[in-house]
Amino acid sequence: MQIALVAPIISALLIYWARMAELRTPRDLEKGKIRENMTLRLFVAVDSLMLFGSIAEQLWVRPPFQPALFAAGWAAALASFALRRRAIRELGKMWSLHVEIREQHQLVRSGPYRWVRHPAYTSMILELSALGLLLQSRFTSAFAFALFIPTLIARIRIEEAALRQQIAGYADYQRATPALLPYKLPTAAS
Repeated sequence: MQIALVAPIISALLIYWARMAELRTPRDLEKGKIRENMTLRLFVAVDSLMLFGSIAEQLWVRPPFQPALFAAGWAAALASFALRRRAIRELGKMWSLHVEIREQHQLVRSGPYRWVRHPAYTSMILELSALGLLLQSRFTSAFAFALFIPTLIARIRIEEAALRQQIAGYADYQRATPALLPYKLPTAAS
Protein backbone atom coordinates (compact mmCIF):
# COMPACT_ATOMS: atom_id res chain seq x y z
CA MET A 1 0.00 0.00 0.00
CA GLN A 2 1.13 3.50 -0.70
CA ILE A 3 1.94 6.02 2.02
CA ALA A 4 -0.82 8.36 0.80
CA LEU A 5 -3.37 5.70 1.74
CA VAL A 6 -1.69 4.33 4.86
CA ALA A 7 -0.76 7.62 6.59
CA PRO A 8 -4.36 8.89 6.94
CA ILE A 9 -5.61 5.50 8.15
CA ILE A 10 -2.82 5.07 10.71
CA SER A 11 -3.31 8.68 11.86
CA ALA A 12 -7.05 8.16 12.34
CA LEU A 13 -6.45 4.90 14.24
CA LEU A 14 -3.92 6.63 16.51
CA ILE A 15 -6.34 9.48 17.28
CA TYR A 16 -9.16 7.04 18.00
CA TRP A 17 -6.92 4.88 20.20
CA ALA A 18 -5.74 7.94 22.16
CA ARG A 19 -9.35 9.05 22.68
CA MET A 20 -10.48 5.62 23.88
CA ALA A 21 -7.46 5.41 26.21
CA GLU A 22 -8.36 8.84 27.57
CA LEU A 23 -11.89 7.62 28.35
CA ARG A 24 -10.46 4.78 30.44
CA THR A 25 -8.00 6.98 32.34
CA PRO A 26 -8.68 6.70 36.09
CA ARG A 27 -9.18 10.05 37.77
CA ASP A 28 -9.64 11.23 41.33
CA LEU A 29 -13.23 12.43 41.08
CA GLU A 30 -15.88 13.44 43.55
CA LYS A 31 -18.91 11.18 43.10
CA GLY A 32 -22.27 12.70 42.41
CA LYS A 33 -25.74 11.75 41.25
CA ILE A 34 -25.66 10.58 37.64
CA ARG A 35 -28.57 12.18 35.85
CA GLU A 36 -27.96 10.61 32.43
CA ASN A 37 -25.43 8.26 30.84
CA MET A 38 -26.93 7.09 27.53
CA THR A 39 -25.48 9.96 25.48
CA LEU A 40 -21.95 8.85 26.39
CA ARG A 41 -22.65 5.49 24.74
CA LEU A 42 -24.05 7.27 21.71
CA PHE A 43 -20.99 9.55 21.49
CA VAL A 44 -18.66 6.52 21.55
CA ALA A 45 -20.81 4.78 18.92
CA VAL A 46 -20.71 7.83 16.63
CA ASP A 47 -16.94 8.15 17.10
CA SER A 48 -16.50 4.46 16.23
CA LEU A 49 -18.83 4.78 13.25
CA MET A 50 -16.89 7.84 12.11
CA LEU A 51 -13.58 5.98 12.30
CA PHE A 52 -14.57 2.71 10.66
CA GLY A 53 -16.96 4.28 8.15
CA SER A 54 -14.33 6.82 7.14
CA ILE A 55 -11.69 4.12 6.70
CA ALA A 56 -14.12 2.12 4.54
CA GLU A 57 -14.92 5.25 2.52
CA GLN A 58 -11.20 6.00 2.14
CA LEU A 59 -10.52 2.47 0.85
CA TRP A 60 -13.56 2.55 -1.45
CA VAL A 61 -13.20 6.04 -2.95
CA ARG A 62 -9.38 6.30 -2.77
CA PRO A 63 -9.26 10.11 -2.93
CA PRO A 64 -5.90 11.61 -3.86
CA PHE A 65 -3.75 12.49 -0.86
CA GLN A 66 -4.10 16.18 0.01
CA PRO A 67 -1.38 17.42 2.36
CA ALA A 68 -3.44 20.48 3.37
CA LEU A 69 -6.39 18.33 4.51
CA PHE A 70 -4.03 15.91 6.26
CA ALA A 71 -2.37 18.81 8.13
CA ALA A 72 -5.76 20.36 8.95
CA GLY A 73 -6.93 16.99 10.29
CA TRP A 74 -3.93 16.70 12.60
CA ALA A 75 -4.32 20.35 13.69
CA ALA A 76 -7.98 19.70 14.59
CA ALA A 77 -7.04 16.50 16.46
CA LEU A 78 -4.29 18.18 18.48
CA ALA A 79 -6.56 21.14 19.25
CA SER A 80 -9.26 18.69 20.34
CA PHE A 81 -6.97 16.90 22.79
CA ALA A 82 -5.50 20.12 24.17
CA LEU A 83 -8.93 21.69 24.69
CA ARG A 84 -10.40 18.59 26.33
CA ARG A 85 -7.42 18.16 28.68
CA ARG A 86 -7.61 21.81 29.72
CA ALA A 87 -11.36 21.53 30.31
CA ILE A 88 -10.87 18.41 32.44
CA ARG A 89 -8.12 20.11 34.43
CA GLU A 90 -10.28 23.18 35.09
CA LEU A 91 -13.19 21.08 36.35
CA GLY A 92 -10.93 18.95 38.52
CA LYS A 93 -12.89 16.57 40.74
CA MET A 94 -16.20 17.73 39.24
CA TRP A 95 -15.40 16.40 35.75
CA SER A 96 -17.42 13.41 34.60
CA LEU A 97 -18.12 11.39 31.48
CA HIS A 98 -21.80 11.45 32.44
CA VAL A 99 -24.23 14.17 33.37
CA GLU A 100 -23.29 13.99 37.03
CA ILE A 101 -24.03 16.74 39.53
CA ARG A 102 -22.29 16.91 42.90
CA GLU A 103 -23.74 18.09 46.18
CA GLN A 104 -21.24 20.99 46.32
CA HIS A 105 -21.09 21.55 42.56
CA GLN A 106 -19.50 24.88 41.67
CA LEU A 107 -19.58 26.99 38.54
CA VAL A 108 -16.23 27.01 36.75
CA ARG A 109 -15.57 30.07 34.58
CA SER A 110 -11.81 29.76 34.14
CA GLY A 111 -9.73 28.43 31.27
CA PRO A 112 -11.81 27.45 28.26
CA TYR A 113 -14.99 27.87 30.32
CA ARG A 114 -14.49 31.63 29.99
CA TRP A 115 -15.09 31.25 26.25
CA VAL A 116 -17.63 28.41 25.97
CA ARG A 117 -19.86 26.52 28.39
CA HIS A 118 -19.00 23.10 26.96
CA PRO A 119 -15.38 22.97 25.77
CA ALA A 120 -15.26 19.16 26.02
CA TYR A 121 -18.11 18.98 23.51
CA THR A 122 -16.35 21.50 21.29
CA SER A 123 -13.35 19.17 21.41
CA MET A 124 -15.58 16.30 20.26
CA ILE A 125 -16.64 18.34 17.23
CA LEU A 126 -12.97 19.00 16.48
CA GLU A 127 -12.15 15.30 16.84
CA LEU A 128 -14.89 14.16 14.47
CA SER A 129 -13.82 16.85 12.03
CA ALA A 130 -10.22 15.66 12.32
CA LEU A 131 -11.15 12.12 11.30
CA GLY A 132 -13.20 13.40 8.38
CA LEU A 133 -10.38 15.65 7.19
CA LEU A 134 -7.66 13.02 7.56
CA LEU A 135 -9.64 10.38 5.70
CA GLN A 136 -11.46 12.79 3.34
CA SER A 137 -14.75 11.10 4.14
CA ARG A 138 -17.57 13.35 2.99
CA PHE A 139 -20.40 10.83 3.18
CA THR A 140 -19.41 9.26 6.48
CA SER A 141 -18.82 12.70 8.00
CA ALA A 142 -22.27 13.89 6.95
CA PHE A 143 -23.90 10.75 8.36
CA ALA A 144 -21.91 10.83 11.60
CA PHE A 145 -22.67 14.51 12.23
CA ALA A 146 -26.36 13.86 11.46
CA LEU A 147 -26.32 11.38 14.38
CA PHE A 148 -23.97 13.38 16.60
CA ILE A 149 -25.70 16.77 16.55
CA PRO A 150 -29.09 15.63 17.94
CA THR A 151 -27.29 13.58 20.60
CA LEU A 152 -25.17 16.60 21.53
CA ILE A 153 -28.20 18.88 21.71
CA ALA A 154 -30.01 16.41 23.97
CA ARG A 155 -26.95 16.05 26.22
CA ILE A 156 -26.50 19.82 26.56
CA ARG A 157 -30.18 20.33 27.41
CA ILE A 158 -30.12 17.63 30.10
CA GLU A 159 -26.84 18.87 31.55
CA GLU A 160 -27.82 22.51 31.60
CA ALA A 161 -31.20 21.80 33.22
CA ALA A 162 -29.36 19.96 36.00
CA LEU A 163 -26.78 22.75 36.36
CA ARG A 164 -29.45 25.49 36.50
CA GLN A 165 -31.20 23.51 39.23
CA GLN A 166 -28.02 22.97 41.30
CA ILE A 167 -25.91 26.11 40.77
CA ALA A 168 -27.02 29.63 41.55
CA GLY A 169 -25.89 31.91 38.75
CA TYR A 170 -25.73 29.25 36.05
CA ALA A 171 -28.57 30.85 34.07
CA ASP A 172 -26.60 34.14 33.96
CA TYR A 173 -23.47 32.27 32.81
CA GLN A 174 -25.60 30.52 30.19
CA ARG A 175 -26.84 33.85 28.82
CA ALA A 176 -23.36 35.41 28.79
CA THR A 177 -21.28 32.52 27.43
CA PRO A 178 -21.78 30.67 24.13
CA ALA A 179 -22.42 26.93 24.36
CA LEU A 180 -19.87 25.56 21.87
CA LEU A 181 -18.29 28.16 19.60
CA PRO A 182 -16.45 31.15 21.09
CA TYR A 183 -18.07 33.79 18.89
CA LYS A 184 -17.84 36.59 21.47
CA LEU A 185 -15.40 37.84 24.07
CA PRO A 186 -15.87 36.48 27.57
CA THR A 187 -17.40 38.62 30.28
CA ALA A 188 -15.63 39.22 33.57
CA ALA A 189 -16.09 36.35 36.01
CA SER A 190 -18.25 37.20 38.98
